[in-house]
Amino acid sequence: MSLPEIDMVVYPDECDAFGHLNQASFLSLFERARWEMLLKGPGMDVFTRAGAWPALRKTVIDYRAAAFPGDMLRFTQALTHHGRTSFTFRQTARRVRDDTLIASAEFVFVCIDREGHPVPIPGEFTEYVYAREAKGNVQRLMVHGVNLAVDVRGEGPAILFVHGYPLDRTLWSHQMDSVEGWRRIAPDLRGMGQSDAPDLGYSMNIYAADLAALLDVLGVDEVVLCGLSMGGYVCFEFLRQWRSRVKGLVLMDTRAAADSPDARRGRELATTMAREGGAAAIADSMLPQLLSPVTQRRADIVGKVRYMIENSAVAGLVGALAAMRDRDESESLLPTLSDLPTLVLVGEDDPITPPDEARRIVQAIPGARLAVVSGAAHLPPIEQPEETSARLHSFLESVR
Repeated sequence: MSLPEIDMVVYPDECDAFGHLNQASFLSLFERARWEMLLKGPGMDVFTRAGAWPALRKTVIDYRAAAFPGDMLRFTQALTHHGRTSFTFRQTARRVRDDTLIASAEFVFVCIDREGHPVPIPGEFTEYVYAREAKGNVQRLMVHGVNLAVDVRGEGPAILFVHGYPLDRTLWSHQMDSVEGWRRIAPDLRGMGQSDAPDLGYSMNIYAADLAALLDVLGVDEVVLCGLSMGGYVCFEFLRQWRSRVKGLVLMDTRAAADSPDARRGRELATTMAREGGAAAIADSMLPQLLSPVTQRRADIVGKVRYMIENSAVAGLVGALAAMRDRDESESLLPTLSDLPTLVLVGEDDPITPPDEARRIVQAIPGARLAVVSGAAHLPPIEQPEETSARLHSFLESVR
């Protein structure tokens, strides 16, 4: 189960002369939500019992909408980075009656003793947070100093699902539930979902190295790689370095070319947007491109994708944008994959990586198969989950 949500009412003495919740009051409310979270778990004194104190080192708050006296706000919190002495919490505040995002914030803490020296984070606090964040089959595994959240299910040959930007492993929920006969592995890449989001350390090479190390930890030698969008870029990098470990390849809504000058400028603009407007601004700008016109009328799917994006850490978004901007081209890699069973799947209405991009990949990889999914744009696994899973399962059985 996730960290507890905390509901709090806005009082008049927390508002300014115009009746809006005062920006300074948000700091108090966010802090109170954190203490309430501890009260529901190991206790407010979990740090003092360990001779440590969480000193606030950095705060970034994104104010999105006004709140007024009497509004009920729901605070959620997630651990986005966990080091030896420091940790980062991402918190959001939403108005309960209409689910409006009022504010989001990231707080960086360093644990210190009475003399002000850094000390390790109390183990009891770490165990509580990770135990609460774990859901179902989700594990937290350390690779390269970063805790990755990973969902592992089933038995048999392994398939590794690699999500795109700015999403998380829940993109593959239907495939994780329905593709039987395989060991399904779906991690959150560093900086996204429930994985740690360090301030630095993002590139296609690092993402791929994380996944190789993750497979080592899980005792997996060979996999079928399945990557969507940025996940496809990660798969290309994985193939460059660990080709012998890959027995099949599925590429969804991705491209092999490097960023054009215009695309690189777009990454820079998105970076500025993320830093100034937070994850919610990225969600607002990307949702119309990610989902087909048909899917955009599905409130459940729109809400799921928005939730994935808005719960991303800014450090992870910025890191992924830089990694995509600076990635190598993979067009020259494609002809070398002639002996690798490959499925290329794309949404018929995808404006980001249109079907013509998929056809170019298929033409460059001898023997590759093409599947075009109608009624989907950039995210077929959740826009048309049944068809995507069926095509994937058929391909996997041919690989087997």
